[in-house]
Amino acid sequence: MISRNFLIGFITFVLAAGICLVSCAEKKQGKVIVSDQSFSIRQDGEFNWVIDAKGKIRNVGDVDVKKVVVTGYCRSCGEVLVAGIWFINDVKKTAGQKDVISFLAAGNETEFSFREVAFYFSQSGQAPEGLPEKLEVVVESFETIGG
Repeated sequence: MISRNFLIGFITFVLAAGICLVSCAEKKQGKVIVSDQSFSIRQDGEFNWVIDAKGKIRNVGDVDVKKVVVTGYCRSCGEVLVAGIWFINDVKKTAGQKDVISFLAAGNETEFSFREVAFYFSQSGQAPEGLPEKLEVVVESFETIGG
């Protein structure tokens, strides 16, 4: 016959082993990628143009995500306002320069859009000839739900 102390010790051991296994299990991760992006030039004033962005992001992770912040960068643009050259400002991104997706379920895709990735000024009012190089959209941050 099994003694009571042995039974209590065995149950305690099984519970402790179960807790260790659960705590060591791999946690589910969130991962959001840019699946499509496009840029367009918009005239913002008589002598000013800006680049706007739109596209899609996809949640390729194992869990749902929230508060996904998407923004854009022009890595080849200057930081000083010079006529006839694309430039960026060095201040913190405004609400219009990023998009915040409130919720994105695992496996789903959604659209984003934001304005003013880069700026262009022309004293003659002549439009820029094309988009600058090294434009990119990035997922700045997100929070996971569950997992």
